[in-house]
Amino acid sequence: MSGLTRSSQVAYKRWKDTDISILSVHEEQSGNNEPSNEGVCTIPEQADLEDSKIGSSGMSETFTVEEAIEAIGFGRFQWKLSMLTGVAWMADAMEMMLLSIATPQLRCEWRLSSWKVAFITAVVFIGMMLSSSLWGNISDKYGRKVCLILCMLWTLYYGLLSAFAPVYGWILVLRGLVGFGLGGAPQSVTLYTEFLPVKTRGTSIILLGVFWAIGAVFEVLLAMMVMPTLGWKWLLGFSTFPLVVFAASCCWLPESARFDVLRGRGDKALNTLKHVAASNGSSMPSGRLIATTQTDRGRIKDLFIPEYCKTTLLIWFIWLCSAFSYYGLVLLTTELFQAGSVCSVTDNSSMEPQCNLECKYLTFHDYEDLLWTTLAEFPGILISVWMIDRIGRRKSMALFFLAFSLCILPLYACTQRTVLTVFIFIARASITAGWQVAYVYTPEVFPTATRAIGIGTSSGMARVGALVTPFIAQVLLKTSVYLTLSVYLICCLLGTVASWALPTETTGRSLQESTQNTTEQKHMERPHGSETAESSSNTSP
Repeated sequence: MSGLTRSSQVAYKRWKDTDISILSVHEEQSGNNEPSNEGVCTIPEQADLEDSKIGSSGMSETFTVEEAIEAIGFGRFQWKLSMLTGVAWMADAMEMMLLSIATPQLRCEWRLSSWKVAFITAVVFIGMMLSSSLWGNISDKYGRKVCLILCMLWTLYYGLLSAFAPVYGWILVLRGLVGFGLGGAPQSVTLYTEFLPVKTRGTSIILLGVFWAIGAVFEVLLAMMVMPTLGWKWLLGFSTFPLVVFAASCCWLPESARFDVLRGRGDKALNTLKHVAASNGSSMPSGRLIATTQTDRGRIKDLFIPEYCKTTLLIWFIWLCSAFSYYGLVLLTTELFQAGSVCSVTDNSSMEPQCNLECKYLTFHDYEDLLWTTLAEFPGILISVWMIDRIGRRKSMALFFLAFSLCILPLYACTQRTVLTVFIFIARASITAGWQVAYVYTPEVFPTATRAIGIGTSSGMARVGALVTPFIAQVLLKTSVYLTLSVYLICCLLGTVASWALPTETTGRSLQESTQNTTEQKHMERPHGSETAESSSNTSP
């Protein structure tokens, strides 16, 4: 049997009078690119044959994880999972928003130069950049659940310690360690994605961004109450509240059934799927679960095989542009609001505006304007929900990058504060929407074997952009407003081109499992228009 060709296996499965069913199909990918053991039929003993009859339709009674998730549908389990992973996302947003709120007070309290202020922000992104790929590798090798719990507990511990930082050196070290933990936060999207059916996947992942928006708004409201009276140390301590909630609830967090199947733990995957079905009040498909196993997972070099090389490079650049522009706009907002106006002309012979930025504490009015621009996260999410399944992922990202660029153009003029707030609001909504679509596209385009490392390395590239942006938004801005705005304008125009150039549209496509399955499925037809392409090489009629 192990010598059967693929066409023979398909015919074998269609043979009505046979009492043998396929128990599992193993797909092993060796490190030296040797041929895989794919399509090996395992024949049960005669005593087990009575339990695995071929159905009256002539199809073997087997199912994949993808087919099980589609049959179970979206329900109570996914709602609970979205709440728990959303809390992790909320914690990430609060720690990021904290950077633009606390640094003005630190500048004044410790008499810091612009470079030192920018480095407080940069060191967080250095930690995230260094750890993102590591957390992705841990997630692909040891599980999504293990990775997410470890990184969140790490962030909680060092987040609390940073509230007790006595001097500038300690705040750098501790916030860098906080950033190291936050590098694993995107793995919450990996875990959530792998439990979602095709029809609701795009909308569900984007709506997970609501927790990010809630976290950002909550941080501003918290700062309005805490900063004027208690100061930045208390703000750092209170900002760990979502992490405390996650730590108290993480015992419920399930492991991905897709990961368990790929690792060869079919029994655990089946138990997880049964739990999901029971929570949703749905029924499992009849038959046996097909196991598609790949021993080598989480390898960065698999992102550069011919089928993924172009996609990987373009996605990395899109994430870099998204983070560079998003965090740049967040930092620009507080810097420009502190100045009191967009610009002041210091030389009559030159129309180059110079920002009058000095040591100033954020006022209540500054917090109000910051709150309004932060609320732009919500319309950005709603717009992306409306567009993503109508025009596709690629076009959505391109349009949002272009919209951000157009909103930067009016800032070249010496606009009033109200006009400034409006355009920053629209720009933030646009870049938020674009980045949310990137969070949908990335786990969809990579297979389970490299999904976490794909998101991890993309997140690492985003941190490169976030690492550079403080020196543009907080340092270069003092020298030239025009040059600063031009950098963000050009970056997002290039992001528009990169989004349009992506070779694969993932709208309506099921999640792939192994790197070899993905390659083979390009040449295979989906049965009866089904979106289930997860293991088409194993189950196609």
